[in-house]
Amino acid sequence: MATCAADATDLPFDAVVAAPGFALGVRCGGEALTAVRFLEPRPSQAGSTALAQEAARQLQAWLQDARFGFDLPLHPQGTDFQHRVWQQIAAIPLAQTRSYGQLAQALGSGPRAVGGACGANPLPVIVPCHRVLAAHGGLGGFNRARGGFLLDVKRWLLAHEASAAR
Repeated sequence: MATCAADATDLPFDAVVAAPGFALGVRCGGEALTAVRFLEPRPSQAGSTALAQEAARQLQAWLQDARFGFDLPLHPQGTDFQHRVWQQIAAIPLAQTRSYGQLAQALGSGPRAVGGACGANPLPVIVPCHRVLAAHGGLGGFNRARGGFLLDVKRWLLAHEASAAR
């Protein structure tokens, strides 16, 4: 999974998918998807490879209907602990949330460590780190941000899934 941090948004993407109020940059490596990055709004960019085209198609399908299930080869880079956290996140059902503390308890870890792994998620939306909230339902951070654009994206993602679950 790729880092959600906005530190690499100026690098070229294999595809870009326009979304309401933001965009998703897609990166592929070999035969697998390696990163999805949240970007400021911009037009879609056609995929440069068959995999990038398929990833863009599936992201667009999810943007239309949050019940859409992704079926892509994934190759996230991370530590063993990060992979364990990402597996826990991927298991959170549509339109449901968990707290950093709940995930930490399930993993025998601390909430800050879980938050760090969540922020390092390289495949947001596909591995739905937006479903992880602070204690008592607060948004917490998102993509290593504590406010602004990325928290607005997190709000949109949660609302998008909630409307699909009705």
